[in-house]
Amino acid sequence: MIEAEWWDYDSVDELADAVAGDVGFIIESALDARDSALIAVPGGSTPVPIFANLTKAKMNWRKVTVVPTDDRLVPVENDLSNAKLLARSFLPSGARVIPIATSIDDYKLAGNSADARLQDLPWPPDLVWLGMGKDGHTASIFAGPDLQDALDAPKARRAVGVMPDPLPPEAPVARVTLTRAAILSARTILVTITGQDKRDLLEQAIADGHSSKLPIGRVLAEAEQPIDIHWCP
Repeated sequence: MIEAEWWDYDSVDELADAVAGDVGFIIESALDARDSALIAVPGGSTPVPIFANLTKAKMNWRKVTVVPTDDRLVPVENDLSNAKLLARSFLPSGARVIPIATSIDDYKLAGNSADARLQDLPWPPDLVWLGMGKDGHTASIFAGPDLQDALDAPKARRAVGVMPDPLPPEAPVARVTLTRAAILSARTILVTITGQDKRDLLEQAIADGHSSKLPIGRVLAEAEQPIDIHWCP
């Protein structure tokens, strides 16, 4: 059974303050314990105010490495690129941002390249921070022909290439994503979502567990650690 603790807030601003505080604490704890920190964070709009609050924290950002949990196979200067968002958010603070997407046309080969980049980093990550789409996907683990590749990849595999089916109309491109094993290897897993519809969807996915038809339910069902879920309307 998934052990999840919900943290409810009245506004996006309140959520942003709280999550930034929690992530900052995770980073500081990693720096104290290992003199470095590795965090995997999502793209999208929800994390943006959290990033803004987080990077105001005074810490040794030069020892912090940030990677996207997933990315679209677009040039890094494209607005669809999660790496572009992370670079804009974290580079000014001095953190190291590692892109995982490449210009390789074959998305399976792009997944191999993403995995190779992540293999060069100290593992496990101190934090994997997830979001969730309205269709129940998380990171870029979507329903479709590559779902099982992302879910059933061996523990040593950190990333794969995926082609969502159907392609999301707002970003109709292939992706690279952390595997389920890579996500669940993290020392801490945190989820942020907004809106009642998403809350209802995630609560059902958690209740269904291994039998969930939603990617996020299938991912979290294998978690051995408690999951913190931060939500506001």
